[in-house]
Amino acid sequence: MPELPEVETVRRGLNQLTLNQKITGGDVLLDRTIAYPFSVDGFVDGIKNNAIAIWHRRGKYLLAELTPSSPASLSSSSSWLGVHLRMTGQLLWVRRDEPLHKHTRVRLFFGEEQELRFIDQRTFGKMWLVASGVAVESIITGLAKLAADPFSAEFTVEYLAGKLQKRRRPIKTALLDQSVVAGLGNIYADEALFKSGILPETLCTALQLKQIEDLRTAIIQVLETSIEVGGTTFSNFLNVKGINGNYGGVAWVYNRAGEPCRVCGTSIMRFRLGGRSSHFCPQCQRV
Repeated sequence: MPELPEVETVRRGLNQLTLNQKITGGDVLLDRTIAYPFSVDGFVDGIKNNAIAIWHRRGKYLLAELTPSSPASLSSSSSWLGVHLRMTGQLLWVRRDEPLHKHTRVRLFFGEEQELRFIDQRTFGKMWLVASGVAVESIITGLAKLAADPFSAEFTVEYLAGKLQKRRRPIKTALLDQSVVAGLGNIYADEALFKSGILPETLCTALQLKQIEDLRTAIIQVLETSIEVGGTTFSNFLNVKGINGNYGGVAWVYNRAGEPCRVCGTSIMRFRLGGRSSHFCPQCQRV
């Protein structure tokens, strides 16, 4: 599943390529991709003749602020296009004449030459169109449940300690909870725990404040490093130009079971925790 660095990579690419261009129409090839409005025709009609002012990211959600392309139809507030890539979603900026990928679900047309395609093999990804004047969180309800973004001023040591210290559950499981840290997933939870020297199964209640401080720093560092190299591609993540991410080549522990630790040379181990794979170094990480 694309995590914060992959979604942020897509956001930056979209802001370079798609802004201030009139959306001339669209085509929905899989109806259930549109989570709202419930009418596919309503989605296409509603997005038509708008332009994207800017793309935002909240956790793993992408939010495009839409403005009417005609000055005569300007309103006091923007409408919004929301996107969640879920497990296998991709947003690709391509020429209209490029052959359709077999898993193309939604097409948004920009002029005569370009389009934004939503491609999703597993079909879990979603799109929402929120009308002007409607609170985005009332439609995309997952936004209201999100914790602080790791890059926000709110994400302090005290904030993270408050989220963790009363939870009697493994720290790895807690980090995957979007109400604890927004945008973090399996890859970067493993990486941050390695960088902070904490075993994945350590209970949150057992963590000392210094460990939580180290963990906060590690979360920010691994996310920044991944964004710098365009995210992680282990299966199907691509940026908006169709290019793979490169973090997998420098990962500390994720997907490296049996390989030597980059710090001490001990073999990286893998086990299942809460139904998810966890990777760690038994020498560098302790309770």
